[in-house]
Amino acid sequence: MMVSQFSLQPGSTVKRTDLHATYGGRRQQGISPSAASPNVFLFTDPASGEQHGYYDGWKEDGCFHYTGEGQLGDQQMKGGNRSVRDHQLEQRALRLFYGAGGTVDYVGEFTCENWYRTDAPETGGGPIRSVIVFVLKPLSEVDRGEPVKSSLTDAPETQPRIAEVPVEDSKTERAVVNPSREPYTAERVEAELVRAFCARARAAGVAHGRLRVIPPGEARPIYTDVNLDSGWLVEAKGTVTRESIRMALGQLIDYGRFAPETRHAVLLPNRPRSDLLDLITRGNATAVWRDGETFHTAAGPFTFE
Repeated sequence: MMVSQFSLQPGSTVKRTDLHATYGGRRQQGISPSAASPNVFLFTDPASGEQHGYYDGWKEDGCFHYTGEGQLGDQQMKGGNRSVRDHQLEQRALRLFYGAGGTVDYVGEFTCENWYRTDAPETGGGPIRSVIVFVLKPLSEVDRGEPVKSSLTDAPETQPRIAEVPVEDSKTERAVVNPSREPYTAERVEAELVRAFCARARAAGVAHGRLRVIPPGEARPIYTDVNLDSGWLVEAKGTVTRESIRMALGQLIDYGRFAPETRHAVLLPNRPRSDLLDLITRGNATAVWRDGETFHTAAGPFTFE
């Protein structure tokens, strides 16, 4: 039997099991469309959600930005995601709750104003993939309670936003090595390589930082590894593999669109083999590798100026 009346008021709490016993819906997922009532229930909990690449929160536009379902690979507009997008067409109410299990807090009723795509890691900090973010507008007064903080700090930009930040800002794009096995990263080697490179730059009297860029249409910033004031844009990798070098060249092309006057360098822990040196050269970049406390290129010692 279809239950049409919804009695909870914004700010009230309810056990999730009781909610589903009365109004239907899936008891585990974050997006829970009901067959027993004209509702789609949404649950958000940053403590658990961000472990799966779900970054939800209130934005400056007054809307709640809610990440769609799907923990692995690019999210698709199907299942629960489609039920959020089509809730008006299907004459269902979108109802948001803080919490994922146990007792949850009812925030209020929303409508899906829009949706966009951005990048976020897979479950457990895996590879970066494309996720769906729904822009949810409150239909009336809602109980915001404690603000849900999101790592996605802004709605999508219409123009690029570029700023220089210290190299010590440790945010990075994770390079997954050998994805056919259990994913792992070379971040420790890469971080030490960047520290040593920046130390040599300081010794040479060259200032350095990182570029923080939010591209148009994106909500999540991207970060270069090092940006030397002498005009070098540097992308570091902790391994000398074809996969990591191809990724570095792609990143440099991407970053270089926002710093067009720069020269590009791929920073590596040791000298790449000749075929990969040729690949880097054909990618309009310079291979730079560490040799003890110094850094070299195919033409000789790297000069930071």
